[in-house]
Amino acid sequence: MLSAAQSEIPGPGQHLMASPGSLLKPGNILTLLFGRPLATTEERAEHIGPIAGIPVFGLDALSSAAYGPEAALTLLIPLGLLGVHYIVPVITAIVILLFIVFFSYRQTIDAYPHGGGSYTVASQNLGEGAGLLAAAALMIDYTLTAAVGISAGVGALISAVPSLQPHTLQLCLGVLAILTIINMRGVHDTGVAFMIPTYLFAGTLLIVIGVGIWQVLHTGGHPHPLTALPQIPAATAAVSFWLLLKVFSSGCTAMTGVEAVSNGVMAFRDDTRKNAKITLTIIIVLLAVLLGGIAFLCRAYSVAATNPGGPGYESVLSMLTRAVMGHGAFYYVTIASVLLVLALSANTAFADFPRLTRAIALDDYMPHVFMLRGRRLLYSWGIYVLVALTAILLIIFGGVTDRLIPLYAIGAFMAFTLSQAGMVMHWKRQGKARLKMFVNGLGAVATGITTIVVLVAKFVDGAWITALLVIVMILLMRAVKRHYVEVDKETALDRPIVPAQITEPIVVLPIDCWNRLSEKALCFALGISHDIRCVHVQAGDDPDPISENWEKDVAAPLREAGRCVPTLEILKSPYRYILTPIVNYVLKVEQETTFHKICVIVPELVVHHWWDGLLHNRRADLLKVMLLVRGNKRIVVLNIPWYLEHN
Repeated sequence: MLSAAQSEIPGPGQHLMASPGSLLKPGNILTLLFGRPLATTEERAEHIGPIAGIPVFGLDALSSAAYGPEAALTLLIPLGLLGVHYIVPVITAIVILLFIVFFSYRQTIDAYPHGGGSYTVASQNLGEGAGLLAAAALMIDYTLTAAVGISAGVGALISAVPSLQPHTLQLCLGVLAILTIINMRGVHDTGVAFMIPTYLFAGTLLIVIGVGIWQVLHTGGHPHPLTALPQIPAATAAVSFWLLLKVFSSGCTAMTGVEAVSNGVMAFRDDTRKNAKITLTIIIVLLAVLLGGIAFLCRAYSVAATNPGGPGYESVLSMLTRAVMGHGAFYYVTIASVLLVLALSANTAFADFPRLTRAIALDDYMPHVFMLRGRRLLYSWGIYVLVALTAILLIIFGGVTDRLIPLYAIGAFMAFTLSQAGMVMHWKRQGKARLKMFVNGLGAVATGITTIVVLVAKFVDGAWITALLVIVMILLMRAVKRHYVEVDKETALDRPIVPAQITEPIVVLPIDCWNRLSEKALCFALGISHDIRCVHVQAGDDPDPISENWEKDVAAPLREAGRCVPTLEILKSPYRYILTPIVNYVLKVEQETTFHKICVIVPELVVHHWWDGLLHNRRADLLKVMLLVRGNKRIVVLNIPWYLEHN
């Protein structure tokens, strides 16, 4: 008998029931974890303002203050105490570049109020190649953003509780799971959930910076740490231009995530452009203050980086906080906020990656499934793919931030450059916008030079992997586009229906035995065609009961009623194959006809529970797959289900 299983899945609108047992139903569990399904008309309620926009789109940028300066200081370890003094000029250069990009993206928001990510801007103004380059760079950057954010957050936790270091990877994957659940609830809920940790992070660090600067001024530039700091090792290398370039390139990780606001303008409530620009301004100013303050205090207090992944590792922010504020309750509140924000900073990728993949899919460069909106008005498939890729990265690199940093920032700066260059062409076509052209042109030049510096400085350390991935992704996107072009070309129709082509199909009905399933399928077949061929596979030497009873059960009653009588084809299978003879018979019938459709009707038993399906064979499913794989345009497969009433 051909059979398959069905799972009990409640409708999307079903809510939690009162009985405790109902909470275990799949639909209710989904509602409990991710919230009730949202109607399309409720989209406006999901829009956010600047207060919620900062946690949603600014976490990546703000949290980079925790690992950007540390990434630069880590490369300065060989210079000893001298290396700490170089952090201020390096961070100053990064802050200047940050403000150049900031003014450029404010103009992008004005020009593209419906979302002006690098892919959109580059595609519309620089052509297909530039758009695909920006798309590949951004997808890689968002994936690395999620991985680096989570690993940095776990790194902050390990700094406070060193005994957790052996469990780094497990902690990273746990944080990823929590982030996934929160983000699947929608933009509005995500902004509310992340608001407290975001503002706690910014507030505590601003207090540390404020108190630290006051102590520096009060002591004449020579403050004394409230707790002992690790001794800075002696210098083992001399200063070189190449080393400073590498330090600058690592510090530039602090600029990732700046594009997020311009890409998600439509997430803001009206006036979208105004709210987006306010959000971007607050994020950039906060980030500049945090970067500058941390760099200044690191030099004033002689805080140097420790070796990541090594024994005795402690994050720069941990050392700086206890040097300024001591090792009391405030220290633990600050480190807890740093941990939360670093881990949650991956949210920027969760917010923008699905929007990016949707935009690419709209142009047929990615599978159209990325355009589908889920139960909470999210582009859910973008989130699924991001989670999978992030998990793979974390597993490969063991959840250690320092191992991921060399791959980081290249995609972001490549996207910055293409976006700003695209804006130059946009303003050029507009005319009378020379100042705007200059601002975006300056941004393109600055980020372009930085892209080259970052790529060259990090190439040997792992940047070549990012460059290779960009090329591979571009090739994949072009292949997807070619597929959709070929599909459109083959399925396009520029004429009305041709009545002469409307004919009854030849029906092929596999029958195992005469039962209710067979009867239902045959009745359906009799309603659509007069040429019905019932196929039975005989695996043994003796005739099966259906062959002996065919005249009594089927042929005679139909003949007496004046209906057409289907033929019974017996296919002998000495090697006990069941499906292959049926498929071969269908293909043979198709070859013997010239224009008739061949309709294969598959009776299928449907059970109530998935475990009931284990008691039945899955030949119906396998037969459908084989027919779909080996079939052609004239072969049609129909399911005729029989639902068990008592099970």
